[in-house]
Amino acid sequence: MTKGVPSVSVTYARNGSSTKSNELGMRPMQERAYEKRGEQYLLIKSPPASGKSRALMFVALDKLANQGLKQAIIVVPERSIGSSFHDEPLSKFGFWADWTVEPKWNLCNAPGSEGGKVDAVKTFLDSDDNVLVCTHATFRFAVDKLGVEAFDDRLIAVDEFHHVSANPDNKLGAHLAALITRNKVHVVAMTGSYFRGDAEPVLMPHDEARFETVTYTYYEQLNGYKYLKQLDIGYFFYSGPYADDILKVLDPVEKTIIHIPSVNSRESTKDKHREVEHIIDELGDWQGSDPATGFQLVKRADGRVLRIADLVDDDPSKRDRVSAALKDPAQKGNRDHVDIIIALGMAKEGFDWVWCEHALTVGYRASLTEIVQIIGRATRDAPGKTRARFTNLIAEPDASEEAVTEAVNDTLKAIAASLLMEQVLAPRFNFTPKKPDSGPVEGFDYGEGGYDPEQCNIGFNEDSGQFQIEIKGLAEPKSKEAERICQEDLNEVIAAFVQDKPTIERGLFDEELVPEELTQVRMGKIIKDKYPELDDEDQETVRQHAIAALNLTQKAKEHALQIAEEEKSANTALIDGVRKFAMDVRELDIDLIDRINPFSEAYAILAKTMSEESLKQVAAVIAAKKVQLTPEEARDLAKRALKFKQERGRLPSITSPDAWERRMAEGVAFLARMKAEAANG
Repeated sequence: MTKGVPSVSVTYARNGSSTKSNELGMRPMQERAYEKRGEQYLLIKSPPASGKSRALMFVALDKLANQGLKQAIIVVPERSIGSSFHDEPLSKFGFWADWTVEPKWNLCNAPGSEGGKVDAVKTFLDSDDNVLVCTHATFRFAVDKLGVEAFDDRLIAVDEFHHVSANPDNKLGAHLAALITRNKVHVVAMTGSYFRGDAEPVLMPHDEARFETVTYTYYEQLNGYKYLKQLDIGYFFYSGPYADDILKVLDPVEKTIIHIPSVNSRESTKDKHREVEHIIDELGDWQGSDPATGFQLVKRADGRVLRIADLVDDDPSKRDRVSAALKDPAQKGNRDHVDIIIALGMAKEGFDWVWCEHALTVGYRASLTEIVQIIGRATRDAPGKTRARFTNLIAEPDASEEAVTEAVNDTLKAIAASLLMEQVLAPRFNFTPKKPDSGPVEGFDYGEGGYDPEQCNIGFNEDSGQFQIEIKGLAEPKSKEAERICQEDLNEVIAAFVQDKPTIERGLFDEELVPEELTQVRMGKIIKDKYPELDDEDQETVRQHAIAALNLTQKAKEHALQIAEEEKSANTALIDGVRKFAMDVRELDIDLIDRINPFSEAYAILAKTMSEESLKQVAAVIAAKKVQLTPEEARDLAKRALKFKQERGRLPSITSPDAWERRMAEGVAFLARMKAEAANG
């Protein structure tokens, strides 16, 4: 039996816009970045395959020719990504200059030690040449040795910027902070991942505030493709060795990258070579390997021969031959060159195989950034490819296991990652409070009846993939920073929320949960911790906007699945889902949105994909940890009780039929007890 319950399925319009070029040869994302070319500090947030390297070429050439900068230094995380910055004849497509890098200044291709490469950086800085490409490591050593002042009046462009961190142990982050403090360089930072898998910011807020951001969303990118129409994301559970179950989710007809589990993970059998052999064995009869490419040849029952690239092999000569065959430029347009790639640590960021239709990852991945990168392998546009999917295969918690808590944690983390990916893939939400003088916004389609001044309206702009949503009682940002967070950072806030263990545990498994405890109290605390510089009102505004974005996506998904079942098709357009939800409730107001448990839809999917026994067990493990109120939560509840009193003229009642009112009353009572105990010593 094939497992087929995607946790989310998003359909895109395929209007071709993201692949069309303007008269300068720029695609929409590149054009957007080029418009901001005069900025000293530029941060480009844009999905894999949207053309970030070329966007940088346009910006860098302008900075060198028209903005008085001496040189451009391109810094990439690993040597293989250096090839993205090879010569490009940009003038052939309408630009006023070509991109050229002298072979000796692409240090990603240079043999020798880091010491030798640092000397090469010094030689470059003293030369009249324009562009140098090197790895993050080479750049770190060069700044250590030459000092930040050696880079004055130059452009430093950092690719895959999520590798940088504000942690003092992160050398690249420290160097960048020093360069920004000195303020004599221009910086272009690029990333396809909007959040770090860990909890550390890439830059400190005061440094990040100096960057002008260009955002190009996944929705815009995928909506503007020519071929790819649907993207499914799902997680599935298995018991026993994963290789026995892999064919339930692996369709040999689809071009697939399989990432087998890391050797230290619970899912690993600790023998990666046997795992690869086992997968190959499950797929058919081995026919030997192709002498030219090193690909394994496997004959299926129907006579078809699969070409499988094994990147797990430790023998460098074999692995290098396979790797070289995958990168062979002559085969770039050949869909039949390879069918399945099996990898462990490779074939993630910067790996370009446009034909990939299925990214299948075994075992939980700790970093959201890594998951985004892996999904990015399957979201490239290619002729004949209409659907792509990402599947995460995770071991079910097993009652006999000692590591049952670890298994439960992995399950929760996989759900968190899936919730977050839905946010990343969904259209962008712009929320505004519903006021008497509210009116339609130009460029937005308000559905069949058009804009209704009496109602909360939902408008959608197909081209930009943006919603314009009116919500009654919604707070508006007062400060510039709160406004920036509401526009740029809601996914960061949601990432922190869904990865917060107590939040997701209770959201999924606490039957007595009052949703406001999560949406108001937990989310409120996360925002206080994340943005201490905001005042109370702005913190509350950010909280409302973040919870509205998360809950509307969840409700849209639930309605989209209903629509799909009614129409018996998998076309689960989130847009219809958002509209349907808004029509089903009489009015979108913030209190209503706060009353939705953000995890209820995830639980429904979990119940479909996990065995009943495992589900009960997970619930039992979590129930055993149920904690009482903390003083901090009680204080927050008491604050909300005061607000309640201002609005209703009375304090919340402990006997109220409304669960949230009772909970606020419990917070007040808890504080009173604490005070009494303290007074009685």
